[in-house]
Amino acid sequence: MQGDKLKNYLHLHLIVFIWGFTAILGALISIDAVPLVWYRMLLAVGFIALYFVIRKKSFKVEKKALIKFAISGVIIAVHWITFFKAIKVSNVSVALVMMSTGAFFASFIEPFFFKRRIKLIEIVLGLLVIVGLYIIFNFESQYTLGIIYALISAFLSALFSVLNGVFIKKHEANTISFYQLLFGVLGVTIYLLFTQRFSVEFFQLQASDWMYLLILSSICTAYAFIASVQVMRYLTPYTVMLTINLEPIYAIILALLIFGEKEQMNPEFYYGACIVLIVVLLNGVLKNASSIKKKIIKK
Repeated sequence: MQGDKLKNYLHLHLIVFIWGFTAILGALISIDAVPLVWYRMLLAVGFIALYFVIRKKSFKVEKKALIKFAISGVIIAVHWITFFKAIKVSNVSVALVMMSTGAFFASFIEPFFFKRRIKLIEIVLGLLVIVGLYIIFNFESQYTLGIIYALISAFLSALFSVLNGVFIKKHEANTISFYQLLFGVLGVTIYLLFTQRFSVEFFQLQASDWMYLLILSSICTAYAFIASVQVMRYLTPYTVMLTINLEPIYAIILALLIFGEKEQMNPEFYYGACIVLIVVLLNGVLKNASSIKKKIIKK
């Protein structure tokens, strides 16, 4: 049993490392954020559909759920577009640190969906995150547009995470993901049609872009999602949450190794980033302690 936990814990670190590599691929792929997300979602839908067929899973879902999946699918699409846009106009380090604020956006969004009060500790920690962001803004003003895109992306990430927290009570995670990706790519397709972005050049990608897109859609999207669901059967949500918070660290180290000087920032950026990351981890520790205390009281 202990061996299974260790095996799945190491597997989780691999998954988080893969998610961190998503940002690297976003910087390596030469096409703009919108077509990048269109290709990613389209290919990922194909891979997950293949998984459904191989595992003989049903595609059936009630009509009311489809509407919810359609809305959340578009939210995911815009989240990814703004995320990759942030990378394109700034760099991987800026985008990933800003994405770490998603946990705090979730703290303020969650009460509206789960009908609970906003906790004082969440407000205090949120203010500390703002301090970290202020330091980054103040000393890395040339990346302002990238920071704004990444913050929008973090907010949308928190929003669809909270929505999925509601959906998962009635539907399987695989089903939710498949239909959200499907409706997300349909939404981007409609946008591309209305803006007349489809052209011969749109489908003429470099060989390297095709290779990176296949890795992004198969390993970083379809595989990582399915594997993460599997791992959650063996590890506590707290362990999973803390490990996922290592994603920006993995990605920033990778970016420094791969892109070198482009990713090197002022020392103040790393001070602000440390504040953000430490507060995110502290938020998880405090919430876990509160959860354990409630369980003890109930017993």
